[in-house]
Amino acid sequence: MPLLHIAIAQFRPRKGDIQGNLRRVGEVLAQAAALEPRPQVVQFPETALSGYFVEGGVREMALTAAELAAGIAAAYRGPPIDAIVGFYEKLDGDLHNSLAYIRCGSSAEILHIHRKAFLPTYGLFDEERFVERGYEIRAFDAPWGRAAMLVCEDAWHSLTGLIAALDGAHVVFVSSASPARGAFERVDGASIPGSVARWDRLIRDISEEQGVFVTLASLVGSEGGRMFQGGSLVVGPRGDTRAKAPAFEESLLTATIDLDDITKARADSPLLSDMRTMLPKLRMELERSLIGGIGPKTEGERPKSEDRRPKTVDSGLPFGSPATDPSSLDVVVGGDRSRGAPPPLEIDPSLLEKWLVAFLKDEFDRRGFKKAVVGISGGVDSAVVATLAARALGPKNVVGIRMPYRTSSADSLSHAQLVIDALGIDSRTLDISDAVDGYLKQEPDADAARRGNVMARLRMIALFDLSAKHHALPLGTGNKSERLLGYFTWHADDSPPVNPIGDLFKTQLWALARHLGVPKEIIEKPASADLVSGQTDEGDFGISYAKADVILNWLLNGYTAAELAGRGFNAAEVELVRKRLDGTHWKRKLPTVAMISGAAIGESYLRPVDY
Repeated sequence: MPLLHIAIAQFRPRKGDIQGNLRRVGEVLAQAAALEPRPQVVQFPETALSGYFVEGGVREMALTAAELAAGIAAAYRGPPIDAIVGFYEKLDGDLHNSLAYIRCGSSAEILHIHRKAFLPTYGLFDEERFVERGYEIRAFDAPWGRAAMLVCEDAWHSLTGLIAALDGAHVVFVSSASPARGAFERVDGASIPGSVARWDRLIRDISEEQGVFVTLASLVGSEGGRMFQGGSLVVGPRGDTRAKAPAFEESLLTATIDLDDITKARADSPLLSDMRTMLPKLRMELERSLIGGIGPKTEGERPKSEDRRPKTVDSGLPFGSPATDPSSLDVVVGGDRSRGAPPPLEIDPSLLEKWLVAFLKDEFDRRGFKKAVVGISGGVDSAVVATLAARALGPKNVVGIRMPYRTSSADSLSHAQLVIDALGIDSRTLDISDAVDGYLKQEPDADAARRGNVMARLRMIALFDLSAKHHALPLGTGNKSERLLGYFTWHADDSPPVNPIGDLFKTQLWALARHLGVPKEIIEKPASADLVSGQTDEGDFGISYAKADVILNWLLNGYTAAELAGRGFNAAEVELVRKRLDGTHWKRKLPTVAMISGAAIGESYLRPVDY
């Protein structure tokens, strides 16, 4: 078998811009065609022509195979080269998430289309609501050898790689649009998201078990806060990584692979040959398991299998009597995590900085903004957001707004100035006392909570107005702990359209702040909303952030209060956190609207925020 030159386009599509993305595909193909050696195949990620999370917009983004071929033919007129392109497909009245293998050059000929079979409907995914399943996994003949294609979730099921290999595939091309998750992984000294590490293991497992080359082409960029991870790779038939692209960044990864390596790998580890031999028997076992596994069964209804357990016999052999003083083994205690636990709260701060800076760059570019306004309170949350914004956009493109009230702590004002001076950003000080007092004169009986809410909402009015003045995007500064505990003013603190820290617990934020070099005075002082003199967050909660974050992390990952009590948590503290969490769901949602029609906004009429 020949050498195969491949390139993987770690691609960032512009959401919903089919024609623009087709032009970029053509440009990347032209760039690849100019390389030496010229790649025979250029692989693009899942949904490269539209972006992934288009929800109800799928019908508007979908193309027929003929339309795709015409679009590629118009976008690329270079020397012959093959392209693998992810797109939403219209087929006989149905919509599919598809991957097309296209022979490009003077024209565009589609050699094969794979339609995604496994459609995720868990966590942040709801794909089966918008597209139909495919039901075929087939290898096909390409000009250089035999190939197969899988789309994202397909590869998470080991049977798909097996079918592709049994059908003769030499290379399995996997295209993915996988959002990054988990800021705590370090692999071989490198900082990568946990989900990238998981994909690495998955692709290596397919390669090694089936004795095939496997490639992964991953989307990059942000869609509604979901950062697609990148980390595309090429893996050899022994499960060895041959080439790897960085996380989060657009890139064109190239590799030259020797398809004869497949023969060597399978000779040393004939797992696929063993499977071919055993498959007829295993197929009967599979059918038996499926029949036996349909619906609840009583003991009498279950299919009976032959009892092949060894019989106990008295051999009469003189093995002697048991030792009276047996040697002991060293006991290794697995610890509490051996019972299962949520993901750790520890973060890799350098990875997280890269992740959030990339997120801000992408969100501002998508929305057409170059500048940001940040309300800088003198606390650690706004200091971290301002620092990330300055690194993403440049200090001169960030405006820090101090908004003191006459009873605000003097430290808040001076600490906010520390951040402004350290970052070198533009700033404005806007005293809100007159505006707040002007309203409260009409409500002289307002208690401290109402007065604090007026201050918080007035600050957000000012921030949005100044964003219009500077043609800048206001950034949110609320952390995950505050949001989960309901410790914010509705339609105030949580109002800005982009928030880089909203999925970080307060304890994680402190760790990131130390890494970013936020002034020590800000990190170490007690957290406070500074709406009432002497107020602190933890005093209002009745529990420290350190304890609350741990409890929240367990609750969010499906553990009950009773299970936490069984692991030694303080029951009163767990109940305090649980009640705040369960009692504030309404603050984390848009207004509840009475649904009258069959096309209610957010229910049936679904378009993502960045559509």
